[in-house]
Amino acid sequence: MVKQLNHPFITETEVIAWSCPVPLFGNIVNAKIATLGLNPSNREFVDQDGIELSGSERRFQTLSSLGLNCWSNVKPKHINLILEDCEDYFNRNPYDAWFKKLDHIISGTSMSYYFPSGQACHLDLIPFATSRKWSELSSIQQDLLLTSSSEYFASILNSSKIELLILNGRTVVNSLQKMSDVIFTEIHMPDWTLPRKESEGVSGYAYIGVINSIAGMPLKKSITILGYNHNIQSSFGVTKNVQKSIRDWVTEKTKEIFHEKK
Repeated sequence: MVKQLNHPFITETEVIAWSCPVPLFGNIVNAKIATLGLNPSNREFVDQDGIELSGSERRFQTLSSLGLNCWSNVKPKHINLILEDCEDYFNRNPYDAWFKKLDHIISGTSMSYYFPSGQACHLDLIPFATSRKWSELSSIQQDLLLTSSSEYFASILNSSKIELLILNGRTVVNSLQKMSDVIFTEIHMPDWTLPRKESEGVSGYAYIGVINSIAGMPLKKSITILGYNHNIQSSFGVTKNVQKSIRDWVTEKTKEIFHEKK
């Protein structure tokens, strides 16, 4: 995964080339559920002015923090430092402005990213942070990132105990469909409608499915998928009532899923 940062596609897709890949956020060893996003935010590596985070503000390793000139010089000790930061993410300096909202969505399950639970983690379909937002990348760039990351995503799921993935937003739902064999049941959720002054509002939808393979690569076990079309962090007008309704639905479905697996 790290060596891939030397591949030409990195510059073609606007990946932040000096940033390390982020295969996971949190303690995946103990995690039974994982939230799923697209790719790490650039804010995991830079501040609001685009300056690289350093010192106590740093969240993940970079070429400069590791004392490297290029990723081709990476050694096992560097890989260990990268993985330590990933696994210890929620105990250090997490991007709470983003993750606290997601942790609220799963809070009814009694599982959390944070201490003392540690039974949830976060994964991204793509482990590379990009300098521009996903919506600003071309469809060619997006497809290249998804294709190049599918093998790694499958290996992460296969090495974990994760039984349930919770998808944050329609773009994640659509991207996972491209990458896997999942077939979703889409359910209209009237209580999730986002209010708009000059229209009937933005409809809310829930998604339920099962995943057995990624890009043709079989998984060791079937994983249940829950999702919702509103991106909790970026969808305009996601009210507290809508967030609570999504949280209640995730709580109910999670309890049903784990009861069935007993």
